Amino acid sequence: MRAREGDVIETVDRCFFDVKGLVHPPKKVIAFVRFVPDPAGDRNRGGLTYRKVYHIPERMRVAREKFPRYMVHDPVFNELLCEVPVMDVKQHYKPMERLRELRKRDGLDDVESQALQFVELAKETANVPWSKLGVSGSILIKLHKPASDIDLIVYGTENCRRVHSALGHLLEEGDLIRRYDMEGLKSLFDFRSKDTAMSFEDFVRTESRKSLQGKFMGRDYFVRFVKDWKEIEERYGTVRYEPLGNMRVKAKVLDDSEAIFTPCHYKIDDVEVLEGVKVEPIEEIASFRGRFCEQARNGETVIAQGKVERVYKEGEREHYRVLLGNKTSDHMIIVRN
Repeated sequence: MRAREGDVIETVDRCFFDVKGLVHPPKKVIAFVRFVPDPAGDRNRGGLTYRKVYHIPERMRVAREKFPRYMVHDPVFNELLCEVPVMDVKQHYKPMERLRELRKRDGLDDVESQALQFVELAKETANVPWSKLGVSGSILIKLHKPASDIDLIVYGTENCRRVHSALGHLLEEGDLIRRYDMEGLKSLFDFRSKDTAMSFEDFVRTESRKSLQGKFMGRDYFVRFVKDWKEIEERYGTVRYEPLGNMRVKAKVLDDSEAIFTPCHYKIDDVEVLEGVKVEPIEEIASFRGRFCEQARNGETVIAQGKVERVYKEGEREHYRVLLGNKTSDHMIIVRN
């Protein structure tokens, strides 16, 4: 099974897990629980009622309680992860296949119809092939509600850059696609601040200028940019990570060319350790979380807090990175001049 960011797997227990990242252990998939059967839930599928599990702490808690056999200490990433054995996967849902279904099917509901319109607009404006686009999130597994978001996936570096640029132009026009206004930013802040701590002022400074999120015809959208299979050099075990503790740093962004992708990377320079483990050279800030994409631009000074890791890569010298992960304290903000 080749699973990647944006895919969803359904287990034999009829639970749904979001696939995380692009690198997975042999015969396992790193994924976090997203929907579980619950009589008190508000979504229905196949005769079962489901509940959505939202924030990372809750998702980890549910995984520990309901799927303790999936919670393992991974020897490569050196942290506790939820890893689903391939033998426990009942079905593998792929965003590209769901998009093909939407394009062929009649009688789409409002959410599906708007999602298809959004993808069509992005495709036509960016001039990218249908085969490199997909629909993820709750729409992918038909567990969406009338107010559900649109989650678009774009595959391949060049396609991603083209769609990202197209979204920027469409947002400037402000017709069908619009940036979040202050009310929308407040709503987004109220949701995200439950597991990422930062001030509203800092949140607005970063989120108000992002192109990968906003409103399409009044509906929230989020675009995830993912490398294509042939562009993924890392294989499980070719890069190893050693956690050394937590760190808060101040640094200048040297290269933001990987900032739109999930996982995202920011090359940094002029690093000053403000708190925590003091090591060097600290060369990058990275995250597997979409909310930290497009967080800063070249030349900007940022303050970031997360886990510091020593990175061992075959054939290269070791270095250190700050990983923005699942802790509420993990964040990255722009320092005002």
